[in-house]
Amino acid sequence: MVVHFPTTHQRVVDGLGRRIVGGAWEPGDPLPVEDALAAEIGVSRGVVREAVKALVAKGMLHVRPRTGTRVLPPEHWNHLDRDVLRWKQSGDAATLLRDTGELRRIVEPEAARLAADRAGPDEVRVLYDALAAMEAAAAEPGRHRYVEADIAFHRALLDASGNRLLGSLGRAVDIALEHSFLVSTRTPGAVEASLPGHRAIVQAVEARDPAAAAAAVLAIIEAAEQEIAQSPGMPGDAV
Repeated sequence: MVVHFPTTHQRVVDGLGRRIVGGAWEPGDPLPVEDALAAEIGVSRGVVREAVKALVAKGMLHVRPRTGTRVLPPEHWNHLDRDVLRWKQSGDAATLLRDTGELRRIVEPEAARLAADRAGPDEVRVLYDALAAMEAAAAEPGRHRYVEADIAFHRALLDASGNRLLGSLGRAVDIALEHSFLVSTRTPGAVEASLPGHRAIVQAVEARDPAAAAAAVLAIIEAAEQEIAQSPGMPGDAV
């Protein structure tokens, strides 16, 4: 296995991003001046400057002459950015789970309808392959392989919709899906219970039955929400 160590730039972006998400600075607050921040973190001013640029690109900071660098409110952030999703997962897991569930309810049933209308033999085969990977992983100890296969299944479903924006959306939110699936499969028996619902999705897509495909997806989402609500250690408002 190849281990990737973060660069100094990545480490500083990660540290500042986590602090912003965690509320170390309120919206509208200025960041410490470049010299002070560089001294605090132990890096050069150039590294701090490049990290700030990265956070500006994520919609988290705004730089203006004379007024300095200020934190932007969360509504300006790019919440589909992989780093922002990671920081939210660490800092506000319950809200991320709720937002992920709501996004899935809005997007996935309609994607399944489109897939039932548009998917050809190749797309159906990819769905069956993803389902087979889920079934194989369900028989193994641990949940990480299963969660990876589950994410691949839902990506394949969005791809099968024939809408490239939906396909890109699936790849953008895979961190949020991973977090949600790890929580929803935490209770004993949850993995095995989810398999028939996923098979029902593939069969409905193959049968070109949009209503059945959408209903099967919605049933899976609702079951996942119930598992999250009952998962050990999760607050009652986590869905």
